[in-house]
Amino acid sequence: MELDRPGRVLAALSVLPALAVAGWLLAGLPLLLLGRFEPVLAALLGVPAAALLCWAGTRGLGAATAGGTTQKGVENATETVVSPVMGRGELRSFWGVLAWAWPVAGVVVVAVASGVFNAVMHSEQVAVRRDPATYAQYAAWIAGHGSLPVPAQAEAFGGADPKLMFESVGFYAVDGAVVPQFMPGPPMLFAIGNWLGAPFVMPAVLGALAVLTLAGVVARLTGTRWAVVAAVAFAVSLPVLYTSRTTFSEIPSLILLFGGLALACDALARPAWGRGLLAGLVAGLAVLVRVDGLRDVLPVLAFAGLLLAMRRFGRPQGVLGLPMLAGLVAGGGIGMLAAYLLARPYLTYLSGSVRPLLLICAAVLVLILAGTAAAPALARIRLPGWAPAAGAGLVVLLMAALYARPWLQTVTRVPANPDDRRTYEMIVQIQRANGMPVDGHRLYFEDSLHWVVWYVGAPTVVLATLAAALLVRRLLRDGTPLVWLLPLAVVGWTTVTTLLRPEITPDHPWAARRLVPIVIPGMILLAAYALSRLRNLFERHGPRVHRWGTALAVVLVLVPPAVTSIGTAFTPVERGEAAAVEAMCARIPADASVLLVERVTGERFTQVVRGMCGRPAARVARTDSDLAPDAEIRRQIERVRAAGRVPVVLGAEEAQVALYGPPSRILALVTRQDERSLLDAPNGTWTLEMEVWMAVA
Repeated sequence: MELDRPGRVLAALSVLPALAVAGWLLAGLPLLLLGRFEPVLAALLGVPAAALLCWAGTRGLGAATAGGTTQKGVENATETVVSPVMGRGELRSFWGVLAWAWPVAGVVVVAVASGVFNAVMHSEQVAVRRDPATYAQYAAWIAGHGSLPVPAQAEAFGGADPKLMFESVGFYAVDGAVVPQFMPGPPMLFAIGNWLGAPFVMPAVLGALAVLTLAGVVARLTGTRWAVVAAVAFAVSLPVLYTSRTTFSEIPSLILLFGGLALACDALARPAWGRGLLAGLVAGLAVLVRVDGLRDVLPVLAFAGLLLAMRRFGRPQGVLGLPMLAGLVAGGGIGMLAAYLLARPYLTYLSGSVRPLLLICAAVLVLILAGTAAAPALARIRLPGWAPAAGAGLVVLLMAALYARPWLQTVTRVPANPDDRRTYEMIVQIQRANGMPVDGHRLYFEDSLHWVVWYVGAPTVVLATLAAALLVRRLLRDGTPLVWLLPLAVVGWTTVTTLLRPEITPDHPWAARRLVPIVIPGMILLAAYALSRLRNLFERHGPRVHRWGTALAVVLVLVPPAVTSIGTAFTPVERGEAAAVEAMCARIPADASVLLVERVTGERFTQVVRGMCGRPAARVARTDSDLAPDAEIRRQIERVRAAGRVPVVLGAEEAQVALYGPPSRILALVTRQDERSLLDAPNGTWTLEMEVWMAVA
């Protein structure tokens, strides 16, 4: 069966974000490596590349949703097809088209409303306190200079000196230059906003595209009517609002991962070599956005191996195995190459987790080769009759164990390196601010499933668990619906591994970002499937039960996340930072070399001064206090003066700079910051005050 026009529109719209993002990244990365990531060149290459992928990914798209596929064994139709043979002028044709049009229009309205709302409530994280400002500074630099690494400009301070540090939070010093911490994918996207004069709007645009992407996957797997419900539940969830308002990597990662799933669904419905290649490529490029993408795409690698094995039995889907594997290896390989060339210190820092992931990927590839060779023998293996029920039971038991984990385990870590020590100290500070017992060893990871309940609601988690159990049972029983195998594997694998070890400072809403790429959209996807099954069940008990039962189930899915979000949804954080930094830059002399002498000021503003103010900046080494020694500051001042430049000293307080010249306060900002909650969902914001004092020596 073919979809009618509105259905095809939704199917196409929902893969356009991932295809466009993939095209832009594929064109932008070579330019960045060549030092030519400039607006004109990027547009000349990136826009055609994005358009080409969009054309290739949507060409002939007709069988896109659960009921619109020609593949046998896929989930029963759920109001996804309007018959194309209705008579001209028939009233039912009008109502059929209307029934199709409202879900499509509803998804678009939700996505646009989400984008507009988050753009209005956008954050301005410029001073480098946490990751968003690092991404913002990264994007600002490549948007303005088109190349990496960032020159340290040691000559502006009289040359390199062991007491002069050019690194700061989020930026490593390497061979006389400065290297940003993270992967280049998100900054290449955020740079578009810098070029267009709206640097804080791009995250909201990406957030709106993420709503559209998830809705497309839901429509394909459960039916278009549930796409609207899923879009609303996703858009109002606090972690999605949080990561759609500032420069995080999680939303671009979600677009690529779920876009890859949508493309894989389309490829299974109409097997073609090009569709498999695109699905693998788009999913693999998630590694260019986040190194964690290596873990997230492991199920795609295994699924490609399964398709290779299916080819030996003449299954039409088997043709997708090799191109999907090739696309995945290409996309992931591009990401790892970018990490090696542009973020090697970050890659080294994460080597403890990256190396095992690479070894697992290699092992899966070996298993794919062995499994393909042994496919005929493996096909003769029959699961025992109790396996489907046991699989479903294990899903429920696993979720129950994760929920009961706080009563069974307290996750702790003894600091073993400087990064662990900083995490320890930060947790202690948060505990004191919240009036809690002080224990910096606690990581609160045992509460991870409770975090999910905060943000999507207990009904959604319960429905998702039941849906996963039902799907596992069906897949183990008869291998259907095959179209669900990859989404279920990706969602299940990443959800479990993320919840077991979130590996993030556990204050909220900060820690909530870890749930955004897969966990929250995955829960909503599975809950939408459960809703579709519940609706069919209600329908058997008469129209009243059908109508009211379905309405109640939808309300239970939508209300809890909205209630959790109310406390912070209408309060933008860190507003005014951009204007304050711009005013600060205007006060620093054009021929200055800036010495940052206090710890917090140096951490927050070294790259800001270098990247946004365009002045050479360096931190003066400290010993056992937050302030550099006076003698050392004076020595560095003389070195700057000898280099023919104006020495400028920056600190956090007047007294810290007054010894070196007339002090002036060049930045004074009182704004709001995120709450730091450890045991409850965040429901407000905290005050944030920043000051920078300057003395021209």
